[in-house]
Parts: sequence; C-alpha cells; structure tokens
Amino acid sequence: MQGLNPFHRGQGPGGRPAPVRPAPARPTPAAARVPRKDPAPSRLAYRLNRMMLRPLVRRLVHVGLPAFLAALVVGIWLSDETRRANLTGGIDAIVDRIQHRDEFMVGMMTIEGASPAVDKGLRAMLPVDLPASSFEIDLEKLRERVLKLDAVETVDLRIKPGGVLSAVVTERVPAVLWRHARGIELLDKTGHRVASVTSREVRSDLPIIAGAGADRAAREALALIDAAGPILPRLRGLERMGERRWDVVLDRGQRIKLPEDKALQALERAIALDGALHMLDRDLTVVDLRQETRPVVRLGLDAQNAIRRVRGQPDLGPDGLPLSPEATAKAATGTKTSG
Repeated sequence: MQGLNPFHRGQGPGGRPAPVRPAPARPTPAAARVPRKDPAPSRLAYRLNRMMLRPLVRRLVHVGLPAFLAALVVGIWLSDETRRANLTGGIDAIVDRIQHRDEFMVGMMTIEGASPAVDKGLRAMLPVDLPASSFEIDLEKLRERVLKLDAVETVDLRIKPGGVLSAVVTERVPAVLWRHARGIELLDKTGHRVASVTSREVRSDLPIIAGAGADRAAREALALIDAAGPILPRLRGLERMGERRWDVVLDRGQRIKLPEDKALQALERAIALDGALHMLDRDLTVVDLRQETRPVVRLGLDAQNAIRRVRGQPDLGPDGLPLSPEATAKAATGTKTSG
C-alpha cells in the first residue's frame, strides 16, 4: 500500500511537509465568561443628571460657583491692607489723570442777564475755584442753589467748548411793594419775593399792598389795581384784611371795603357809582361793598355834624362823642367865619 501512495504521511507533493492546520478553539464554558457592564446609570448618577436639568441648578453650577470662587480669590487678595491701599491709589491716580485733561478743564465763567448783585452771588456759589475740572462742577446742584436766590426766576447752565461755563439768568421783575411787620419787600407778579427795600421812595413807581398774607394774593391785588383805572391817581394801596379780603385805600382817608368773593366785580360797581354819582367826591370815609345786595357808606365827620346841626343835635368830636354846647357853638362860629 505504501508503494501505491506516492505521498508519504507528513509530506506533501514533491516531498514537502504537509501544512499544519490549527485545531479550532473550543467554546469557553458559560461559567468562565466575563459579565457585561450594565449600560443603565446608577441611582446617584441618575439623580445628578436630573438635578442638572433644572435651570436654577445649571445657573448655580455654571455661573454661581465660578463667581463665588472668583469673589473668594479677590476677597483673599484684598484682605491685605497694603494691596488695598495700592489698588485704591492706582485707581485714584488714573481717574485724576483723566479728569484733569485739558479738554475737561473749565477756565472761565460768563453770566448773561444778571444784575451786579446776582452776578456776584452766582460766582460765589461755584463749588470750586476756576480753573477746575468739569467733573468737579455738578451743574444740577449748582442750578438748584442759584434758584434759591430770590431775584432769580430761571437759569440755564452749560459748559461750552473751550472750557467756558455759561450761565443765562432770567431775573424776576418787581411788580408790587409789600409792606408788613418786618419791613417792605419787592414782589413779582406771582407774589414771590424779589428783594427788600428800605423805604417806599426806593420804588415809588410800584403800587403797594399791605397786611399779613398779602403776598399770597398778589395776583388778585394786581388785577384790582389794573381795574382801578379812573380812581388810580387817588389810589394809595391795597390792604389785606384777615388774610381773606381786600380794602382799597384812597387819599383823604377814604376806604372801599371789598367782599371776600368777587372782589373785582365789586370794585367795578364802586367805580361805576362814582362815575354816575361822584360818590367818592363827597364826604365819605368808608364804602362797604361786602354785601352785594346792601352797600353801606359811612359819612365823614363834617357831613355827620352838618346833619346833626339841622336836627338840632350837638356836634360830634373826633372821638365820636357829642361835644358840649359851648364847643358846638364855637365850632359853628368857626365854620361861619371860614365860610
């Protein structure tokens, strides 16, 4: 049999050895296999993932925690007093260097529309001496201080190019004099105080009002003065009575008592009566118009005595009391002699 088989065992064609074929690996027993890892997260990882889904937690982790750490580091660094002083000094030096640049410096101040007294007061109110940085001049606070001046109605403050602080002032215009217990003051048309004067002659061109609370009713007083055209040459002023109504004071000791309400209409009626009857040319001391339906007049002393003489009654003295017959006869004789 060997002679018939040209190939010997273990040899290939041509006498070469046959290739060795590895035996297939046997399957590993189930007991010896490595267990596969469970892909599901653990309970702790699941809870952490659920917490990170909340917006508040995400902001806390991504923003709050880094900010806290940064603040902690800065706080630790600033805890040293020397480092704090160096930092403050450096910042102040930088700020001072920027604020005192030439383009931010104010070198002069111009004031328009102000009287010499207001001009001097406004310049004295500057918080710093010029030249100074524009950062050191608070225009709003300066404006509030200037408006506290009685003579100033409005003021426009601005810093113009070239380092010029411009102030355009509108002063109050005196319209009436107010006499009260403390002296005489100038008021504008709204009743706001403008200045004080020493006497009536300082501004004799202005009408005068008197009495407590007259300044608060200055508008009404000016309206009454404007309406008193025909009797304006005889007008001496207006007096506030009880802080609620006006008395028109004329020369020769005459007085027109106006009501609390509709004072302008009452004065116009008095002027109309005077134009028709020459009422104010007579010997009257008071024209009382406080009651619209019942005007009352008070006669002067001469008119009262003339009536009393016709009635055969004794004359009245300046105190309002009847005189003795001798004094009455003497007064009558003097009247005849003068006549």
